[in-house]
Amino acid sequence: MRRHSLVIVAAATALTLAACSSPAADPATDSEASTEITDLSIIVPAEPGGGWDQTGRAMSETLTAEGIVDSAPVTNIGGAGGTVGLASLANEKDPHTLMVTGLVMVGAVETNAAQNRMEDTTPIARLTEEALVVVVPADSKYKNLEDLVEDIVENGQDVSVTGGSAGGADHILAGLLLEEAGLSGTEIAESLNYIPNSGGGEAVNLILGNNAAAGISGIGEFVEHIESGTMRALAVSSAEPAENLPDVPTITDEGYDVTLTNWRGVLAPTDISDADREALIATVTELHDSGAWTEQLETRGWADAFLTGDEFETYLDENITEVTTTLTNIGLVG
Repeated sequence: MRRHSLVIVAAATALTLAACSSPAADPATDSEASTEITDLSIIVPAEPGGGWDQTGRAMSETLTAEGIVDSAPVTNIGGAGGTVGLASLANEKDPHTLMVTGLVMVGAVETNAAQNRMEDTTPIARLTEEALVVVVPADSKYKNLEDLVEDIVENGQDVSVTGGSAGGADHILAGLLLEEAGLSGTEIAESLNYIPNSGGGEAVNLILGNNAAAGISGIGEFVEHIESGTMRALAVSSAEPAENLPDVPTITDEGYDVTLTNWRGVLAPTDISDADREALIATVTELHDSGAWTEQLETRGWADAFLTGDEFETYLDENITEVTTTLTNIGLVG
């Protein structure tokens, strides 16, 4: 269960303390001292190279460079769309721990029927959101998004699409495109040859090696390859063209009524104290408000989507409901 109630000191307790003749420590001072965050652990529930890894390392770099904390080591625990890392967080005893999370994990929990769920953690903050991009190898026969989608509709499993974890944002987007092309949930499941990966680097290698017909991921994971000319972008999933890929059409522009952005944020362990929760929110807020973090967003093409505490928890609950409905509609979960 999550803990969100404020700690209230009863009046009787306060009177008793005041009546004591011997000096006593100030509880508020003790609480502040015990929850001051000098060392923060960051769990990235994926292998190196993907969007979660980039987020965790950008956080670590900024937190330490700005002197917000003394240290912020990053630990990669990949597997099953982040649910292996989620299980690790469930057993974490250090309250000053943050795990990177996002839309991918919402879907992976459902498709993997994970025992540990995001609702059982302590939501701290949503940090960013990012449009996805559909790419193909530079020498691909597909000239536009319609070429790719129609080939999947006609030839099904012969056309492979790679991206992040099963049930994640990339997989959901592929399913939504086929749904827009007229396929039902069962037909989508039978036609879509989706190759999941636990890290962004694996998907890049499949695409560059021409071992996948197309790829879907966050813009930040593919942008350097698009700019270098080794990948060709067919469309982005945002409502408007992306700032760092201004010449790439949106999926809507290409005739498919689909928009989807991939949010990322951080969770803390289950049942941490209210004081630790507030200290973590304060630390992440200081990170967000720094000029160095603004530079990270601009450099990586991430949109600011900052939301903390109870507001983030409400958003997360609603997102879980929405994603579960979408996964059911496109046949990824029963």
